[in-house]
Amino acid sequence: MMDAVERIRNFLSESKRVLMVTRKPGMREFKLAVKITGIGMILIGLIGMIIRIIGYLVTGS
Repeated sequence: MMDAVERIRNFLSESKRVLMVTRKPGMREFKLAVKITGIGMILIGLIGMIIRIIGYLVTGS
């Protein structure tokens, strides 16, 4: 029981430390993150579409 309480306290302490270090991103950094995320979504969609087309061509349905 005490081990679980100690683990929770440790987690809360680590979370507090991370939140103290974080900062709000600037507009340039935000735009870069949006571009990278968008490119990733497009790539994943294209890969899924290619797999779907290959599956359609192989099975014919």
